[in-house]
Amino acid sequence: MTKQVCEPLLVVEDSNEDFTMLQRLMRRMAVQNPIYRCSNGDEVLEYLQRQGNYDNPKTAPRPSVILLDLNLPGLDGRDVLDRLKQDRNFREIPIVVFTTSSNPKDIELCYQKGANGYLIKPMNSEQLQNIVRAFVDYWLDANIAPNGE
Repeated sequence: MTKQVCEPLLVVEDSNEDFTMLQRLMRRMAVQNPIYRCSNGDEVLEYLQRQGNYDNPKTAPRPSVILLDLNLPGLDGRDVLDRLKQDRNFREIPIVVFTTSSNPKDIELCYQKGANGYLIKPMNSEQLQNIVRAFVDYWLDANIAPNGE
């Protein structure tokens, strides 16, 4: 069951293959939320601050949730998480880390910096589908995001 109002999802993923797979799975799950993508940490900040190519609210709407990879070129996901959670304009946007890292230090660091969730990308496609389904069911369907605009 999808919400009447489908709020945007921002996916921060540098791998075209991972992003395509995520899109494909969400399409199969009939996700109606518009999906926006940034490929690196610097682009996320431009998107949220509406700078550069993202100077229009129509091309860069405020996301209801951010799905954040940790290992990004340039400004990495750990730094993006830290900066967004320290910025009063963006700290209430839920950020769910979606990464291959199962390192307990990464998990602990992300929660210390304010991550709202931490999902490990599995190698198995069935497990990936289950994790994406759980994300969609909670963060896009059940969760009520703050209105921070």
